[in-house]
Amino acid sequence: MSTVKHHVAHHFRDHNHEYESSKQGIWLFMCTEVLMFGAILVAFFYYQAMYPESWKEGAELLDWTKGAANTIVLLTSSLTMALAIYFIRVGKRQAAIMNLVITLICGCIFMGIKYMEYSHKFHMGIFPGKFFEYSAQTADLNLYVSFYFLLTGLHGIHVLLGMGLITWILIRIMRGHYGPEHWTGVEGVGIFWHLVDLVWIYLFPILYLI
Repeated sequence: MSTVKHHVAHHFRDHNHEYESSKQGIWLFMCTEVLMFGAILVAFFYYQAMYPESWKEGAELLDWTKGAANTIVLLTSSLTMALAIYFIRVGKRQAAIMNLVITLICGCIFMGIKYMEYSHKFHMGIFPGKFFEYSAQTADLNLYVSFYFLLTGLHGIHVLLGMGLITWILIRIMRGHYGPEHWTGVEGVGIFWHLVDLVWIYLFPILYLI
């Protein structure tokens, strides 16, 4: 149970009004995130149609096993995030804390695997933009590589931001700020984390498999 009483902000009628408004706000923010990634993917597919050979060569540079491992890790983290929201709503604080910690561990594993991927590519001279040093068979491989680093790097930043937000709500749960009477922040962070996972579900087949 929460030990710190939550006071509804003065510009809301009641707790339910605050909860629904907060959820609408986070979903509106999620729409802007989808639009951002969507615009980059439109450009990705446009240039793929122009330079199919470069895109084929670029995809062969990626290790699909690492991408698959990261997919499993993020799917697991989505489950533990959803469980954390459920447990905090029913008043099981310790179970919620445990699932949030597992979610953070999954985020660390994801970033660790991504670090290994990036390190291997940098060792081969595969850098974005003007720093590209790899001996390519096609002239426009650099363009594919730049898209790869843009999409996965932007997604990685979102993973780190999500981990920071999860740490924030974890601390607040330990201090008794969230419980069956008030869990809005936990659910908002959960929605953000699920979107981060969903974006990767699209990036994995587009970059690694197709």
